[in-house]
Amino acid sequence: MDENSVQEPLLLSEISVKKTSLFVSSVKWILKILMWAIFVAWIGVIFLFPTQFGNGLLEKYIHATSGNPCGITGSLFLVLSGPVLVIAFLSIFHLIISGDEEFQQKKSSKNPGVRLWTFPVLVDGPLGVVSAAEFIGILLFVVYVIWALYAYVFQSLNRISGEDLTLMEGRIMFLKMMGGHLGSMGLFCMAFLFLPVARGSVLLRFINIPFEHATRYHVWLGHLTMVLFTLHGLLYIVGWAMEGNLLQKVSPHASLVKLKENGKNNFKREVGYLNAKSRAVMLHSAEIKKYKLVTELKKTGLLSWKDIGVAILPGVISLFAGLLMWVTSLPPVRKWNFELFFYTHQLYVVFVLGLALHVGDFIFSMAAGGIFLFMLDRFLRLCQSRRTVDIISAKSLPCGTVELVLSKPGNLRYNALSFVFLQIRELSWLQWHPFSVSSSPLDGKYHLSILIKVLGEWTARLRGSIMDISEAEQPASPSQPRPKLTASVEGPYGHEAPYHLMYENLILVAGGIGISPFLAILSDILHRVNEGRPCLPRNILIVWAVKRSNELPLLSTMDLESICPYFYDKLNLEISIYVTRESDPPLEEGDIHNVTVSSVCPMSKGCGMSVLVGTGDSIWSGLYVISSTLGFVILLGILYIFYINPYSISTWWYKGLLFSGCMLASVVIFGGLVVGLWHLWEKKISAREEYEENRLKPGMVQHNEDVANLFQKNHTSITTIQYGSRPDFKEILGSISEHWGCADVGVIICGPPTLESSVAREIRSRNLKRESHHPVFHFHSHTFDL
Repeated sequence: MDENSVQEPLLLSEISVKKTSLFVSSVKWILKILMWAIFVAWIGVIFLFPTQFGNGLLEKYIHATSGNPCGITGSLFLVLSGPVLVIAFLSIFHLIISGDEEFQQKKSSKNPGVRLWTFPVLVDGPLGVVSAAEFIGILLFVVYVIWALYAYVFQSLNRISGEDLTLMEGRIMFLKMMGGHLGSMGLFCMAFLFLPVARGSVLLRFINIPFEHATRYHVWLGHLTMVLFTLHGLLYIVGWAMEGNLLQKVSPHASLVKLKENGKNNFKREVGYLNAKSRAVMLHSAEIKKYKLVTELKKTGLLSWKDIGVAILPGVISLFAGLLMWVTSLPPVRKWNFELFFYTHQLYVVFVLGLALHVGDFIFSMAAGGIFLFMLDRFLRLCQSRRTVDIISAKSLPCGTVELVLSKPGNLRYNALSFVFLQIRELSWLQWHPFSVSSSPLDGKYHLSILIKVLGEWTARLRGSIMDISEAEQPASPSQPRPKLTASVEGPYGHEAPYHLMYENLILVAGGIGISPFLAILSDILHRVNEGRPCLPRNILIVWAVKRSNELPLLSTMDLESICPYFYDKLNLEISIYVTRESDPPLEEGDIHNVTVSSVCPMSKGCGMSVLVGTGDSIWSGLYVISSTLGFVILLGILYIFYINPYSISTWWYKGLLFSGCMLASVVIFGGLVVGLWHLWEKKISAREEYEENRLKPGMVQHNEDVANLFQKNHTSITTIQYGSRPDFKEILGSISEHWGCADVGVIICGPPTLESSVAREIRSRNLKRESHHPVFHFHSHTFDL
């Protein structure tokens, strides 16, 4: 009787869990299918846009939706920017209902197989390592560009052949028409350009692509967008130069007269002459039906700034800002002077605003969705970075590495492969630098650690400040404050799901300081194994390549025994270290790790980092996105109903300015209200939590001779060190294939591009020539250059 009473709730509990899991899984699949349908339809509209058939559908759509308060701007925004916002909304709901169940569901996969997003296709090339999924995306953009160019050239030649023009006039018209078409193509690329750099975007969280990896997509799209926009401007400049109107200036207050029916065809030709792609749009707008410019549209130039039509001068300014950003972002310039790249890249404000003034509200609305999501993320990061975060402990290790322990709230959520952007206010109020988190979320509830390799001026100054503070004498009087370091933090950012926990077999390949995120992974796995939490990894191989042996004590920052006693009974862990620039150990093998810390600089307890982060609370971040978007729609509707329509505002550049102002105001007003409530909720939660008595204090993160000797004590049996050689991944993966058998093997790389390429090349070769009893290797890169 007692046994039945004990078993009954367990059985009921299992049934309820299964029902809930089935319901959640069904809803998630419905959301995914709906998002895919919207995305495919959106891409279809973009591909149809250059065609005559697409123009016809566009005209019918504009006619059918002409009654909305925002007119043509609302129609175009709904069909071309609306889809990405709707997908963002659905992503929010998906994240909310998923919770922490994503790992539980993926864990059931047992049959090894190649996956598009983890199979490297391109290895050696300017794009770096490209997976099969990324290659498909690249092909999609290439096909779009080729298809659009073909369609536009065909349309332009047909149009010119139907006009009574001289040879010179035909050439000029062709240049200008193609210039307009290239601008249209660049605008569609720009619709995607800002999505990858929205660090905490719900879209990136939904598809589980971290910001540091998505940045490369922004780089690729940036190159394509600037090539299209530059050609767009050059073709117009050549056309104006051939006309002799390169510097022609048209008054922004051109007079307007009633459009006569017999002059409509001429107006159509002139509109198509300047920007054929906008013709179908312009002919149905209210102001075009009523008015016509008396000034000839042909007589335009770099200095023109018209009320009706495209304003050239703002476009020139926007293009110039874009070219500055483009040139300074090229690898040679960026490596030569990173700060030049960083500060010049802030011209994106001029670039976007100039574009809005250049094309007006309804054309700008075609790319506004992605820009709006970026604005939401940028405002949230601004709010988060205003908080001063105390550095609990700062240490300078003898291997030229600095460890910082930052204060964080107990409800801050992040994964082991996360990273943060850090600003040390005592060093600079402008410089932000990204660093991987070296501690697991399970290491401590109220602290987070990062390891920083001293490589440049900023990191050298940081190490010097820590040394100076640790060597300074105690203040002469109690009123004299002890010097300390304070920081501002953005993040943590990273993968939404802990994918390192979803492989039973893991290979972690690190180069130098690239071991930092793998310390967090190893700590996370050991904590989970010790506490009985969901965790698949049982076979782990760490391959670490370092230049010199003085970097080896980095492994001493983690005591494996203290985290998981007798971990070697539960985990098959091997560490292979390759010291590439030393042929022999500089000291006796037993004494090489017996080193002390150069300085320890404990800081006072203070304010933790904000929870307004990319992997933060899904409900609050969802409310922030939804309220801001709805607020933008409301503000835009009010603007048109009570100002633009009643007062017949028809100036394109002015309406573009108002449109941009609505975007900014909605983020600040509606989004700011949610952020304020979010902050109050955070304070309430923090006040409710009592800090544990054994919270991290000076000295709790041990770095002394005893801890340094832990490397010798705990790692000797699982560690092999080879001097004067580099890892041979053909041999390593071959040995793994024989020992681990038919299984999925996750390979995570954090190191220089050469290391990443060599690993990816061998994984591609192994997977292509794989035998049935060998494993499938899945490539993951944690290398980033932000």
